[in-house]
Amino acid sequence: MTFLLRRAVWARGAGAYPFCRFIFLYSVHSSVAGTMDLGSMRKKYREDQEAFEENQLASLDPIKQFTTWLQEAIDCPSIGEANAMCLATSTRDGKPSARIVLLKGVGQEGFRFFTNYDSRKGKELAFNPWASIAFYWEPLNRQVRIEGQVEKVSEEESEHYFHSRPKCSQIGAAVSRQSEVIPDREYLRKRKIELEQLYQNKEIPKPESWGGYTLKPDVIEFWQGQTNRLHDRIVFRRLQEEDAPPEPMMHCAEGGWVYQRLSP
Repeated sequence: MTFLLRRAVWARGAGAYPFCRFIFLYSVHSSVAGTMDLGSMRKKYREDQEAFEENQLASLDPIKQFTTWLQEAIDCPSIGEANAMCLATSTRDGKPSARIVLLKGVGQEGFRFFTNYDSRKGKELAFNPWASIAFYWEPLNRQVRIEGQVEKVSEEESEHYFHSRPKCSQIGAAVSRQSEVIPDREYLRKRKIELEQLYQNKEIPKPESWGGYTLKPDVIEFWQGQTNRLHDRIVFRRLQEEDAPPEPMMHCAEGGWVYQRLSP
């Protein structure tokens, strides 16, 4: 049986620049036995009087606007992990992959997350350091999509964060050679017990292959859903030296950013 529900969807932008956003997928009527038709599934979003207008931006600095929306998501009791995000990467020749990871820091330098450098995403970022992240906060009818180049954080920062984690999480990172094939789950259980005994009264060393990344944003798009599907989309772009002069409907923001409204 095929279930086509809301999911993160990939595309390939110019060059090998991946981007990711959340949309709704519906199956089409099909003669194939077992296909589930979800075309009638509809979610009521906000009404027109609740539209996201430019004068409602908390800041013309997109990082500050993001942290405002993030804090509202954190404060929403219906959202379990407001810092959960879909991270989209691609191979050198543009073959994409996506997964959910957790945001662990945000500031003017960018969006920070941690993982295993030898994982699939780590290997893809080594070949193609461009990525996209997307947040979807369903109870608020909001999503944020961010594109940019990814760089490793310093070894000192990775060490500091690693040892701030619960000991069981440190053990987990040491046990897992992420994305490698293993025989069964019992393999993980045995390895976990071995390391728990080995480091019972000792500090767990951070694996060399484990650390953080910072995505330095060039594009940040804020989306808010409308019941009539005329969704609000306000996108900020960081001006580059080689960029053409600002377009007629482009507005100056702060810190070298400009913003525009996009058609839904």
